[in-house]
Amino acid sequence: MTESIVSYKDVHKSFGDTEVLTGINLDIKPAEKVAVIGPSGSGKTTIIRMLMTLEEPTSGNIIVDGSNLWHMEKNGQLVPANEKHLRQVRGDIGMVFQHFNLFPHMTILDNCMSAPVHVQKVDKKEAKQLSIEMLEKVGLGDKLDSYPSQLSGGQKQRVAMARALVMRPKVMLFDEVTSALDPELVGEVLEVIRDIAKEGEMAMVLVTHEMEFARDIADRVLFLDNGVIAEQGPPADVLENSTNERLQSFLHRFRS
Repeated sequence: MTESIVSYKDVHKSFGDTEVLTGINLDIKPAEKVAVIGPSGSGKTTIIRMLMTLEEPTSGNIIVDGSNLWHMEKNGQLVPANEKHLRQVRGDIGMVFQHFNLFPHMTILDNCMSAPVHVQKVDKKEAKQLSIEMLEKVGLGDKLDSYPSQLSGGQKQRVAMARALVMRPKVMLFDEVTSALDPELVGEVLEVIRDIAKEGEMAMVLVTHEMEFARDIADRVLFLDNGVIAEQGPPADVLENSTNERLQSFLHRFRS
């Protein structure tokens, strides 16, 4: 059996007195595509924000490619990770957010080059070539010298994907990346994600409300409800054949 690239082990997360995740156990295999669905407030985004080290678990462990993310070993004991350890382990993880978070004063090419040059210390010439390749991959090879203000929302989101791909992650996280887009721009972004998924190299975790998209792209669908994984399995089983009443009620709103 292939080792997991990511493992959540009894992960809990609370904000104040509110427990958002109540004991998540989840293994994600290399190159596996996992779609995460569920109602607002069910903990979907929190799961991936913890993997990106944007939120710290209240308890439990997250393992990335064999390394403990939020803890490190010191004198034979696990202690809270320092910033250097967090940076090192999350170096294998990329994330695309709902809002694009591009630098407005930098060209599209410079937006993509920035992290490999300054974070990974990649040679500028190599970073430029890789950035051009990734921008071409997302269909923006003709926009290298454009600024974010000159692009549509869909184009900005595709730049954000290229910027994440340039870091060559083993795991890519997508946080409802179409939710801030006008409806006519959603398709172009989903098509790019489909193309990336077909290459099959990276594990992908996609928080989404696009049910047809989840059915098409995912190896496995997770349904989160009240902070637990209430249902998981192949897309057809979860989206069509589940007897879970909460899941059926959730899916009903997406059916015409």
